[in-house]
Amino acid sequence: MAVRFIDCDQNSPEWHAARLGIPTASSFKDLLAKAKNGTERKTRDTYLRKIAGEVIQGRPMETYSNDDMARGHAQEEEAAAHYAFLQRVTVSKIGFARDDDLRAGASPDRDVGGEGLLEIKTKAPHLMVELIANWDASCPSEHKAQCQGQLWVTGRPWVDLAFYCPGMPMPIVRVYRDEFFIAELAREVREFNADLDRLVDQVMAFGRPAPALAA
Repeated sequence: MAVRFIDCDQNSPEWHAARLGIPTASSFKDLLAKAKNGTERKTRDTYLRKIAGEVIQGRPMETYSNDDMARGHAQEEEAAAHYAFLQRVTVSKIGFARDDDLRAGASPDRDVGGEGLLEIKTKAPHLMVELIANWDASCPSEHKAQCQGQLWVTGRPWVDLAFYCPGMPMPIVRVYRDEFFIAELAREVREFNADLDRLVDQVMAFGRPAPALAA
C-alpha cells in the first residue's frame, strides 16, 4: 500500500483538503449500507452524492455538527492523556492517513507507540453508565466498519477503542484486524469508487457548470 500520513489537525482546512473526494473510515458504515430499498440504500446514495459534489466542486462537503461531536472534540486531548496513563504508552496525533491506490482514507485519533491506533468515543454520563453496566469487552457493531477501515488504510494490526466520560472508568477494547471483513470492505470501496466515477462523469457531461460563488 502507498499510505501517506498527512500532518494536520482534525477538522482543520488542511484535514478537509487531505480527505477531499475519497470515502473515509468514519463513513464506511454508510458506504456498506447496501439494502436494495429503504433507508439503508438511501444512506449510501446520499454519501455517494456528497463525495461526488466534492470531486466536481473541488472543495469539502458541508459538514454537520451536534452537541455529541462538539463534546468529542473538546474532550479528546484529556481522553487521550488518560488512555496513555492507564495503558502506560506513548500516543501522538496521526493527522490523516490517505492511500491513493485504495482511494480511501482514515483519521484515527492517535498513533500508539508506532504500533497501533487509538479511537476515542466520548459519552454523555447516562450513556456511559449504560455502556459500563452492559460491558462485554467487544467492539460495538456501530464502530466495527470505522475501526476495521482504519486498520485497512493504515496497515496497522490493532486499534484500541476507548470510551471516555470525565470522572468515570474508561472501557477499552482492542480491535484486531478481521481480514474477512477487510476484504469485503475493500470490494465495497472499489464498487463505491466506480459508482462515484460514473456519477461524476454523468454530471460533468450534463452541460456548462454554474459559476462558483465568491468566497
